[in-house]
Amino acid sequence: MAKIKAVLFDMDGVLIDAKDWHYEALNKALRLFGTEISRYDHLVTFDGLPTKKKLEMLSLEGGFPRKLHGFINDLKQVYTMEMVYAKCKPSFNHQYTLSKLKEEGYHIAVCSNSVRNTIEIMMQKANLTQYLDFFISNQDVTHGKPDPEIYQKAIQRLGLQPEECLIVEDNENGIKAALASGAHLFKVETVDDVQFTAIMNRINEIEHA
Repeated sequence: MAKIKAVLFDMDGVLIDAKDWHYEALNKALRLFGTEISRYDHLVTFDGLPTKKKLEMLSLEGGFPRKLHGFINDLKQVYTMEMVYAKCKPSFNHQYTLSKLKEEGYHIAVCSNSVRNTIEIMMQKANLTQYLDFFISNQDVTHGKPDPEIYQKAIQRLGLQPEECLIVEDNENGIKAALASGAHLFKVETVDDVQFTAIMNRINEIEHA
């Protein structure tokens, strides 16, 4: 079995407890036009998709005006950043996990359906930037998750084979992308599941399968 050389992390719901921030920010923008995404639809369908894709689906299914997409998208980013500045703080657990992985010689990258600016600021606010080789945003790919492109790009950039990489993901769309990339998966339910020992256990499991 191949040796794991890199750990690729999704961001929202994995390294940052921000899934609700995106949900609330988009709804705050949509409410200005009398629309919103229900909690059920968010969890079942929309969670982990890029904002542009969510708006496209709202237009297809609910007739939401396409001419408002750009405005809503920009407004959503503003509201998201307000929440990031108010709520995004370092987590000892995640700093410890990433620093230990780096110490052990693993490559570390973040692959997120968020825009570049959001990832950059969240990683800074969470004090995790120094542990990353790089990050890839939805602006760096043609197709966001559930398409595997974002993970394929990261694996390629590291010069590795998919079987040498472990992907840490939490939601349906991210999991589909991870599995389609050919890499190994470590599925977490919440940000609290992202622990150094849990990741190492999964790596040992893969390497000794």
